[in-house]
Amino acid sequence: MSYTVLIPARMASSRLPDKPLADLAGRPMVVRVAQQAARSQAQRTVVAADDPRIVQACQAHGVEALLTRANHPSGSDRLAEACDLLGLPDDAVVVNVQGDEPLIQPALIDAVAGLLARHPHASMSTAAHPIESLAEFNNPNVVKVVLDAQGLALTFSRAPIPHSRDQAGQAWWASTAGAAAGLQPLRHIGIYGYRVGFLRAFPRLPQAPLEVLESLEQMRAVWHGHRIAVHVSAEAPGPGVDTPEDLARVRSLLAQAPA
Repeated sequence: MSYTVLIPARMASSRLPDKPLADLAGRPMVVRVAQQAARSQAQRTVVAADDPRIVQACQAHGVEALLTRANHPSGSDRLAEACDLLGLPDDAVVVNVQGDEPLIQPALIDAVAGLLARHPHASMSTAAHPIESLAEFNNPNVVKVVLDAQGLALTFSRAPIPHSRDQAGQAWWASTAGAAAGLQPLRHIGIYGYRVGFLRAFPRLPQAPLEVLESLEQMRAVWHGHRIAVHVSAEAPGPGVDTPEDLARVRSLLAQAPA
């Protein structure tokens, strides 16, 4: 299917200042992300930046970039402006790849885009992968998602869901009963596909109480009755970059990668 990758990039970061321009093996991080995304089947890959320095860095490496307003309250608002600047029609599809995911797999991007073709009633798409450890399951920084029979999201939460009444505090999915039920908890991956018409309308939807409580913007869509299709990947994606420690880890991984 035809789709566009949009990569929102903002210079302000409390934990890692000037994060989009952080050097990764000789290239700014946002350029690395865009070059990975360009290996997908997307017809176009565009960085939506809040600072001219990001645009200049992208252009210096042959990456298409546009300057958006600096005062957007969320990434989805920035994406909606980018859709307007690019003149994308309401029936177009865009995939939001985060600007701090330099190891994103092109196949994952394609899978998230393809979901919207297979689920015509879904307004959004995203991805998840199986949780393997009890520590990850109980970690509130790990967002979980529960699906229905069609692979559409029922809900997202930082709490350990689904929750076993009789095996609380255990890795119940590894038990005979859990395996028989065919259930395994899923970790949400922060990549999103959108129909452009919905993306334009999304910032105007009232915030949802669960969105505010859990600090999960996707719950706004669920709260207002929109469906989110979910691709379940067998493996976890490569690490993102939020902190100096994350940056050092990704630099080490890139140094070990084949030339």
